[in-house]
Amino acid sequence: MVSANRVDGNLWVRQFHPAPTAATRLVCLPHAGGSASYFLPVSKALAPGVDVLAIQYPGRQDRRHEKCIDNIAELADAVTAVLLPLADRPLVLFGHSMGATLAFEVALRLERKGIVPLALFASGRRAPSRHRDESVHLRGDDEIIAELKTLSGTRSEVLGDEEILRMVLPAIRSDYKAAETYRYAGGAQLTAPIHAHFGVEDPRVSLEEAQAWADHTTGHFELRSHPGGHFYLNDQAPRVIEEIARVSSSVAS
Repeated sequence: MVSANRVDGNLWVRQFHPAPTAATRLVCLPHAGGSASYFLPVSKALAPGVDVLAIQYPGRQDRRHEKCIDNIAELADAVTAVLLPLADRPLVLFGHSMGATLAFEVALRLERKGIVPLALFASGRRAPSRHRDESVHLRGDDEIIAELKTLSGTRSEVLGDEEILRMVLPAIRSDYKAAETYRYAGGAQLTAPIHAHFGVEDPRVSLEEAQAWADHTTGHFELRSHPGGHFYLNDQAPRVIEEIARVSSSVAS
């Protein structure tokens, strides 16, 4: 089993395969209820060509005793602060589901500080300007578990283990609240290119909602659809990783 290093002892950043000679850094932001370890396969596939950093939110795994953060703005402020010292190499941001919204807000904050990411990969999430009224975070535990099963975002052995479920549900609920209460302020666009990816059977993202990511950058935009639902990434990771490698190498050259 590969252990994760804390970059410079930072609680927020995990590094599974250090790549000190890589030209670019990929920053991965997990989905609601997700953790840094979700991106272990991404790190393994891209090392040593890309230095992969996975963000660990409070309230899970080795940070499970910390208070969760239940709003995107506060999360984005915190993540941006920890990334600033790591921007000595060009950054590519990748976020899945809630992580895509968070990655967008982090990218906005970085650009305001004069750090333009090489690219933003927005996966499994509608564009920030496309709002849906959702309230999963207000439901009971059983209803949240049913939602997880519908989206197939949590391994079946976790869903079947009462003890583990009770341990992770507070973080899941907090993340859902952050995602569902987020409101795009309007107006702000990135100059960084955006690459949007989604599953064609995803009940949470329509083609139009994915295409709308184009409105959030003045730069290049690409849209890719994949077989599968909200967690298409579990099966289609090689295709997405190939795209990340392509973009990282082309912009770094």
